[in-house]
Amino acid sequence: MSIEVKVPVLPESVADATIVTWHKKAGEQVNRDENLVDIETDKVVLEVPAPDSGVLSEIRENTGATVTANQVIAVLEPGAAAAKSNAKPSAGNGGTAPAKTEEAGEPALSPAVRKLVAQHDLDPAQIEGSGRNGRIVKEDVLKAIETGPDKTAKAEPKESPAPEKAVQPVAPREISGERAEQRVPMTRLRARVAERLLQAQANAAILTTFNEVDMQPVMDLRAKYRDGFERKHGVKLGFMSFFVKAVVEALKRFPEVNASIDGNDIVYHGYYDVGVAVSSPRGLVVPILRNAEHMGMADIEKKIIEFGNSAKNGTLALDDMTGGTFTISNGGIFGSLLSTPILNPPQSGILGMHKIEQRAVVVNGNIIARPMMYLALSYDHRIIDGREAVQFLVAIKELLEDPARILLEV
Repeated sequence: MSIEVKVPVLPESVADATIVTWHKKAGEQVNRDENLVDIETDKVVLEVPAPDSGVLSEIRENTGATVTANQVIAVLEPGAAAAKSNAKPSAGNGGTAPAKTEEAGEPALSPAVRKLVAQHDLDPAQIEGSGRNGRIVKEDVLKAIETGPDKTAKAEPKESPAPEKAVQPVAPREISGERAEQRVPMTRLRARVAERLLQAQANAAILTTFNEVDMQPVMDLRAKYRDGFERKHGVKLGFMSFFVKAVVEALKRFPEVNASIDGNDIVYHGYYDVGVAVSSPRGLVVPILRNAEHMGMADIEKKIIEFGNSAKNGTLALDDMTGGTFTISNGGIFGSLLSTPILNPPQSGILGMHKIEQRAVVVNGNIIARPMMYLALSYDHRIIDGREAVQFLVAIKELLEDPARILLEV
């Protein structure tokens, strides 16, 4: 009996999705839980695993098609050991034999998991899977990496890493030919980002206030404890954890910056879910550090690295980017000296970090060079007055220039 492959249930706010990449062709054999196709929503790329082993007999919706929840997009003929399929292979397959299945004894892996395993030279057979039917998920691999390579490393390294997860095509950086042009469709994520940015500027009274912070105290503290921090926690001590902790403390002092407007009401949030803007091959995404007030600096650094890897691999979950009460954006990693960040609705504030640059400043009456960073706070003037916005940014400046304040909450 044929098995239908359906689009998974989409979140309430997502009406439809777009098929990005088919990883199998009609006529090829697939294993249960092996990733068949990637579909893109407004925020994330979802993997659709095979519901059973067998042969992919029919692909009903091709790449680029718009699909809805529970729509049938393919059909499988059951049987893990099936040698042939009654259906004709697609033109692109050329009638060749079915693609190779996973090696004997090695579990089926998604592209993102396969890439992590290859990068760290791990043996999937030694990793305990926590997914459906024991399938290895990303968290299992990350846990194996943290516990050390002794038990999970392969005897010999692989000759080549697994291919990267395919993403929506974008325009090339160079287009050959005289006065040549190329038209490509906007990805769903890019279209959604454009829509939200226009919405923010149209529906909020956005103002930006600026300040600068002397980063020398934070840099000295990092230099003093960097090695010990990494030995104990297995992660480097970066700048972002200092900024997240400073932001949380400042939000506690100025609750209106952690609030949002809902109709004619102002909603004051008693928790601090801080979004961290991350660049990905598909565009800008903002995963959320939930309950950041309860996170240690090591927890923050680990979570940010995890988010960065997931954004690069296209494996961020929808829940990772839903919600948030405040956002931090670091344009400094790209060399930005000063910018005006745009609000992430319905949030009322966003902090922009920038490049650290040696500048001449006056300290105790003397002109000396110090590592300075410009800070920018964009805020919704409908609920945040200029006084509170300026004082909020000054509080962050003071906390960073005297990091002991972050620990003492003074």
